[in-house]
Amino acid sequence: MAPPGLINKEDIPQVLPILPLRNSVFFPGGVLPLAVGRQKTIALIKDAVRDDQVIGVVTQRRAEEEDPGAADLYTMGTVARIVKLLKMGEDNYSLVVQGLARFRVVELVQEAPYLKARVDAVEDKTSSENVEVEALGINLKKLAREVIELMPELPAAATELVESITHPGHLADLIAANVDVPIEEKQAVLETVDLKARMKLVLELLNRKREILKLSNKIDSAVKGEMSKTQREYYLRQQLKAIKEELGEMGEEEEELDELQERLKKANLPPDVEKVANKELNRLKTIPAASSEYTVARTYLDWIADLPWAKLSEDNLDIENARQQLDKDHFGIKKVKKRILEYLAVRKLKNDMRGPILCLVGPPGVGKTSLGQSVAKATGRKFVRLSLGGVRDEAEIRGHRRTYVGALPGRFIQSMKKAGTKNPVMMLDEIDKLGADFRGDPSAALLEVLDPEQNNTFSDHYLDVPFDLSKVMFVATANQLDPIPGPLRDRMEIIELTGYTFEEKQSIARIHLVPKQLKEHGLSPDHIDITDEALLTLTTAYTREAGVRNLERRIADICRAVAVEVAGGKTEKQNINADRVKEILGPEMFYSEVAERTEVPGVATGLAWTAAGGDLLFIEATKMAGKGGMTLTGQLGDVMKESATAALSYLRSKAEQLGISPNFLEKTDLHLHFPAGSIPKDGPSAGVTILTALTSLLTGIRVRHDTAMTGEATLRGLVLPVGGIKEKVLAAHRAGIKRVILPERCRKDLIDVPDQARNELEFIFVTHMDDVLKAALETPPVGVAGTPGGEPGKEAPLPKPAESSPEVRA
Repeated sequence: MAPPGLINKEDIPQVLPILPLRNSVFFPGGVLPLAVGRQKTIALIKDAVRDDQVIGVVTQRRAEEEDPGAADLYTMGTVARIVKLLKMGEDNYSLVVQGLARFRVVELVQEAPYLKARVDAVEDKTSSENVEVEALGINLKKLAREVIELMPELPAAATELVESITHPGHLADLIAANVDVPIEEKQAVLETVDLKARMKLVLELLNRKREILKLSNKIDSAVKGEMSKTQREYYLRQQLKAIKEELGEMGEEEEELDELQERLKKANLPPDVEKVANKELNRLKTIPAASSEYTVARTYLDWIADLPWAKLSEDNLDIENARQQLDKDHFGIKKVKKRILEYLAVRKLKNDMRGPILCLVGPPGVGKTSLGQSVAKATGRKFVRLSLGGVRDEAEIRGHRRTYVGALPGRFIQSMKKAGTKNPVMMLDEIDKLGADFRGDPSAALLEVLDPEQNNTFSDHYLDVPFDLSKVMFVATANQLDPIPGPLRDRMEIIELTGYTFEEKQSIARIHLVPKQLKEHGLSPDHIDITDEALLTLTTAYTREAGVRNLERRIADICRAVAVEVAGGKTEKQNINADRVKEILGPEMFYSEVAERTEVPGVATGLAWTAAGGDLLFIEATKMAGKGGMTLTGQLGDVMKESATAALSYLRSKAEQLGISPNFLEKTDLHLHFPAGSIPKDGPSAGVTILTALTSLLTGIRVRHDTAMTGEATLRGLVLPVGGIKEKVLAAHRAGIKRVILPERCRKDLIDVPDQARNELEFIFVTHMDDVLKAALETPPVGVAGTPGGEPGKEAPLPKPAESSPEVRA
């Protein structure tokens, strides 16, 4: 920049051509290159060069205005001389102008072909010899040096230039022209005529610029420091990698960590889990591979990457297909099939439904466990089986914390990894066999897993992040409900499976068991033909159970016997009938002992419920000389002992009506025995049987050998209802009983009994012990009056299931 004073005030014309300037402010003493393209400006330049006159440069208020008027221009500008002009194209010129002095626009006098204005020249109002001006100048130079040092992109000569300027006004204009501040603030400096005020304003702008540069450099240094640290680490790692490659010791850790990072990205982790995994991965990268902590962290991340956080298998919602699949795999069990079809139907209509939690309760061998696989096939889901029998440690459910050596997630997380999907069918086998000891109660840990309101955020101690189990279809199995704690039982939908009738067992054997055993023994239907007669013999004479496991074993025995002959060279087809069964299996294992048991008075046949289904319960009574005592044997519980005491008290109160001596206990002792003494027995349902056996003993009248009974007896002789009717009726049917005495209020329970058993048995419903004695004894005791419950021996009408019953539909 040239120093001011290059033109005297008198040499400035009163009317100047005006060149509008965009995006910049031009100061006196400055030299500015300009590119010109507007027609008005080109016309102005041509005239100014031709006449060798000065021009006025004024900044536009808005840079986007193409044809500015008086209102679009600032009122203060700079007188300039055109130093150089170059023609760059047809309508493009490049020129260099030099600032000479300030001027103020008074008014515009011409708008075409270019702007002209009447102007007043402006001079600095404060003398440059003033002491305060000199001090301001020193401060300006000092600040300018600091700013130049903070801006390494400026040339070193910039400091020398600032030091060489002696005129304070020129110094202020030079700094204002080169400092990076908004146009409005530069224009304010241009319009400040007072020298001291102008210098103070520039000092303020320069000071603010210095602070901004300091902060910017501080931020830049921090970023560069971080970048240089990262680059240094990367460089060192690359060097280490190259050294290992040269030594042939290239470890697989780096590749494994990269692969692990990719697996974590592909796992679609929830945001909170992803945050934990990334934090653990970053920590893992800093741990030496030989450290035990490295293995712990690596194993943890492997589990996170392998779990199905978002992977769902598509449900097969074809109801008819599911019905066919369930019927194909299992015979009977209508309740379970109906429940599964209901779930699929609702899922088809409402897709965000949570998985059900079913508990199948029934005796061994009725198909509870295998049903889970059928459900998985029917729904098109993965199947995983989790055996809970004998589990006594709470950590088996929730996992161990990672601080322990050899820690692992719990069985549920392990099963989810094995399934590979978020919505498998999970079979919880033998849930009633859970134990508890000093390591915690697993059944309490299951409360969260089997609660639909909580299991969407199941927390495993090993993972320590929530995992969603709400899409899993849980199917639990149990032989008994009693060992399952109440809160756990309340979280599950209980579906009871009872034993099979002979007819059902034959069908199951024909459809499922025989083909399975033939395949397992390498036989085909060309080698063997098992007749219906043989299957009936197997079910009645060689097995007596609620399920079909022993029946399958007996079929396997027959297949092995045939396999020996086939392997020995016998090729003709073998026909297996009842005689051939006896030849292979030996003497019959079970036979009807009811008639033999009731040949003498004092023996009655009761019905009992067991975990393996129903069973017969014989009660034997005898008397001997004594002093009126009563002995009970057969490993009885307190309730059954009390039933015997109540029965004796009832007999003593009704002795005369029954034709028994009122003083029968004075010189007599009674003994009640329940055979199979090693098996614990309890419950009130043997009350009527005990009373019948005692009555038979004391009256000398035998109990009918084809009759069995169940029910609770009160001191007043009323017969109260009991449970397990279906199992007890099926047990009577299996044992060859023809007549069953039941409490009147149990009539409704017969709706669950299969048709075959209901059609082949005679049912007598009673409300009072008089009805029981009339129906059970061969001849009614003396003094027993009318028959409130109907004539003994006459079949009472049975309840018929409604046609719309879901049992019938299924």
